[in-house]
Amino acid sequence: MQFQQLAYFVAVADARHFTRAAEAVHVSQPSLSQQIRALEKELGAALFSRARGNIALTDAGEALLPLARRILADADTARHEVLELAQLRRGRVRLGATPSLATGLLPDVLRAFHDRHPGIRLIVEEGGSHDLVRHLARGALDLALVVLPLPTPSPALTTVELFQEDLVVVSSAADEAPASPLRIADLEGRPMVMFRHGYDLRDLTLAACRAAGFEPYFTVEGGEMDAVLGFVRAGLGIGVVPQMVAARAGHDLRVTPLARPGLRRTVALAHRSDVAPPRAARVLQDVLLTAATRPLVQTRP
Repeated sequence: MQFQQLAYFVAVADARHFTRAAEAVHVSQPSLSQQIRALEKELGAALFSRARGNIALTDAGEALLPLARRILADADTARHEVLELAQLRRGRVRLGATPSLATGLLPDVLRAFHDRHPGIRLIVEEGGSHDLVRHLARGALDLALVVLPLPTPSPALTTVELFQEDLVVVSSAADEAPASPLRIADLEGRPMVMFRHGYDLRDLTLAACRAAGFEPYFTVEGGEMDAVLGFVRAGLGIGVVPQMVAARAGHDLRVTPLARPGLRRTVALAHRSDVAPPRAARVLQDVLLTAATRPLVQTRP
């Protein structure tokens, strides 16, 4: 008994017509009929009655049908399981992340994933949430770490909140220590180093300053995360960065918390709603969700 014979049998049982069944499984009608006859011979019983052109299941056919469906379903499941296991031995995951998350969160997470699945190639693309959402929508990424709320919410994306994180003020350790904690209003008039347009952190900081009634003063603007931290180290101004980034920034930067309510950001994992991520991407998603429950970052209750 062959899987192909069972598939042909189920097709005829569903169509109750040999020609239409042959079309459904993309074989010629004589080939299908030959395989059905071979199956009947092997089982020692007729599976169909063919009275005046009407096709009906015999008692033997009725008994075989649910078994055949289950065998074919189990075989299909087995194929998918083996394929997914193979995908965890080789393949790729395309992960998007904002630069601060690529710097602060991903090193430990990707190391844990790589230790478990060294054959998976990890492709990381940095960008602002707006760009990452666009890349997800066109299928260029499997997963993306983004900051909520999204600049352009999309029903085509599914987002899962991972954690909330405080933003802090960093300054050069060589400069005079600012008051601690700092209020948003205390940032007025202070030289500040600012990220380029499109950075989620830029938008958060600008919105907070404007809500406090002032426009921030930029000595340098337009940099990426590493450049901003370098400018701050050089004494060009203060910066507002995520706490996880500040924790890795080194002893040449001073970290000052913001007074309540301060500034917080919500980090989420996003993927397309209409397409399930590949198995390897789903495993990485589980690693990220697990990491979000651990004290990778210090957040306020």
